[in-house]
Amino acid sequence: MDRRLETARLTLAALGLGLIGASAAGRASPLWLGVPAGVFVAIVFYHRRVRQLQSSARRAVAFYRAGIERLQGTGRDAGPAGDRFIDPHHIYGADLDLFGSHGLYPRLCTARTPMGEETLARWLLAPADLGTIRERHASIRDLSGRLELREELAILGEQARITLDAEALAAWAEAPDGLMRPGLRGAAWCLTGAAGLTAVVWAGWGLASPFLAVLAAQAALLFTLRKRIQAAVAGVEHAYEDLTLLSSLLRRIEAEAFTAAPLQALAAQLTSASLTASASLASLATAVNFVEARRNPFLAPVLLPFLYVLHSALAAERWRRRHGHGVADWLRVLGSIEALQSISAYSFERPADPFPEFLSGPAAFVASGLGHPLIAAAARVHNDVDLSGETRVLLVSGSNMSGKSTLLRSVGINTVLAMAGAPVCATRLRLTPLAVGASIRVNDSLYEGSSRFYAEITRLRQLFEPLPLPLLFLLDELLQGTNSADRRIGAQGVLRGMIARGAIGLVSTHDLGLAEDVELPPGALRNVHFQDELVDGMLRFDFTLRDGLVTKSNGIELMRAIGLEV
Repeated sequence: MDRRLETARLTLAALGLGLIGASAAGRASPLWLGVPAGVFVAIVFYHRRVRQLQSSARRAVAFYRAGIERLQGTGRDAGPAGDRFIDPHHIYGADLDLFGSHGLYPRLCTARTPMGEETLARWLLAPADLGTIRERHASIRDLSGRLELREELAILGEQARITLDAEALAAWAEAPDGLMRPGLRGAAWCLTGAAGLTAVVWAGWGLASPFLAVLAAQAALLFTLRKRIQAAVAGVEHAYEDLTLLSSLLRRIEAEAFTAAPLQALAAQLTSASLTASASLASLATAVNFVEARRNPFLAPVLLPFLYVLHSALAAERWRRRHGHGVADWLRVLGSIEALQSISAYSFERPADPFPEFLSGPAAFVASGLGHPLIAAAARVHNDVDLSGETRVLLVSGSNMSGKSTLLRSVGINTVLAMAGAPVCATRLRLTPLAVGASIRVNDSLYEGSSRFYAEITRLRQLFEPLPLPLLFLLDELLQGTNSADRRIGAQGVLRGMIARGAIGLVSTHDLGLAEDVELPPGALRNVHFQDELVDGMLRFDFTLRDGLVTKSNGIELMRAIGLEV
């Protein structure tokens, strides 16, 4: 279809050129040019519509293909990686692989706007309060089955994502009026009318001086107001496409009849001066389209006589005065709904993943069948984890690659999901509201001039700072960057200090001495381990968590198996 329409356009263009030549030679009436010209214009508009439908169809195919691949565990996550949200000093973000091409964020995020992306990232990087979590649960349950809504939001418009700077748009919308002055609009129209009348005088009587005088007055006015005109349009001057898509997304959301009270409350905020947010932004997009059109070279001859630049800036300023106060709220609402849509799509695709149950009382984390959500279901191993009652610390021992770090990350990432309001990868998860803190992927930094040990103790110092919720700490190979004596004394001191502050957590180690002579309350530390088997020179792991300390080490045997003389 696309090629046939292109061929038709070229054929009509050639026919039009032929008729122009025939008309110039006197062999055909110029009126015949209207036929191919009219058909050409109609085909141009039809062709544009066809391309829009093709683009929407391609996005719909990509939308469903990505969902099927996620369900089968065969595809890569298509969402944004969220690299801009990576903070190496965050107390768990980098340790739990929240961001990056293979992180949790691209698995979750379906947002098409920076507001949705930033809102989802913020939810993952900081725990919500219990009331907010329960509101998100209600919203996600409502949104989860609305597949048609997710599809339509995914395919709307011609752009994949909005690149609009939300903060800049909100700042422009809320800025004070700099151009609207009493009488200015009337003066602008008077000068425009005067230019038209004096142009008629010039054309009819050949008197050009009145027209030139009006042009001089217009030029002086524009020069005087040039900074104010620029300020009136600077925040939206190149935002037509983004505003159009933003309006389309909001229009679709406004049309949905939500049943969850939190979603209804969000949707109720999408109004301004008796207009919906989508209609208001559509009118702004129209004004911005006029602003952008001033760069069209074909309009250059009429820009000054019609005071085009001033009138378009005044239109943007009038919009800002009437609707600007609502922009920040609209962007916030859209960001929240997109973040909720992202989690609801995740929930829809993982119907076996339950919402967590929240407990009251001292810090606790009790999971049955806990797994890592980023490991394919066919390869994922589930374990039970119980940090409740007297048990405050699980000391996890085992060899390298046996599953210690994965267990810590599974506990951490599921707690992050729980505290963001998302379902969790477990048969059942009960926990008190918790703040996660981790030291799993802490490395030295040549840029910052710090060793691995210094980076680790700096992170530990962060974990001792006041937090809004009890701490769930995840410490992988605690203090491995120092000698064994200092490591043992320091590690035991860290654990005592954290437990004294009401924290719970997991610590992985190769050093079984950490389990000896720890001055903790009776029953506070529980030993668990992962086991491995050396079979025909190859280590075999079942990744199953067992009680007690690991009872054997295969390190020497493995070194000998690969040819090292030890």
